Amino acid sequence: MDGAIEVLRDGPVRLEALEGGAVWRAVLATPKANILDMKKCEILSGLFREAGSAKALKAVIIDADGPHFSFGASVQEHLPEQIEAMLGGFHQLFYSILDSGVPTVASVRGQCLGGAMELAIFCNRLVAAPDAVFGQPEIVLGVIAPVASVMLADRVGRGLAEDLLISGRSINADKGLAVGLVDQVTDDPGEAALEYVREHLLPKSASSLRFAVRAARVDFEKGVRRDLAEVERLFLKELIKTPDALEGLNAFLEKRKPEWEGG
Repeated sequence: MDGAIEVLRDGPVRLEALEGGAVWRAVLATPKANILDMKKCEILSGLFREAGSAKALKAVIIDADGPHFSFGASVQEHLPEQIEAMLGGFHQLFYSILDSGVPTVASVRGQCLGGAMELAIFCNRLVAAPDAVFGQPEIVLGVIAPVASVMLADRVGRGLAEDLLISGRSINADKGLAVGLVDQVTDDPGEAALEYVREHLLPKSASSLRFAVRAARVDFEKGVRRDLAEVERLFLKELIKTPDALEGLNAFLEKRKPEWEGG
């Protein structure tokens, strides 16, 4: 753990040890956008691999510096020359979370979009500020959100999940609370996340908490491991080879409206 603290003290992800090391707070530390690029995903994956062997650890809180949680994954890294490495590394983060079995809590302020929303809703609990905004805008760029495609319905139901994935629209914290996307809305989500951990998780056995997480997610984990691989294949082998996917990404980077070909 000491090595992890040293590595993550000043980088794009900052790691803080709380409650005598029983709680880790992983902070996205490149405001205001806090883009989830390959470097951040690699660091977070390593953090969760280490978390899996940290026997006294009872929770990981994922937080962010600045007014926004994150604008999502790097659009530049979605281009053909980087997409396979980016998507593989991004999805490895979620497998690392599952492998660790450690309870996770997301603390969200401001924009929480795309890959950032996927990360937040993948946590066992999501605490949001009143100004939090959630959305999967990938379709606006002509692409899709693989992780949300396989697990968002598990959280909010099939109808709303398909609406958000197909429309790309965003919802606010209160709407998120009403539909089950968000578990708590409060002015200080970081403190509320820590209070939840202190009250409900710290009195429990660290090893038993991991069994509880694994048991509660048996079907969920099977579905993610099975379906995410198929959606990743769909993205890499089919979608990214279409003219409209490239047009949408390039139009965003060039700050212009896309001109869709269709078909």
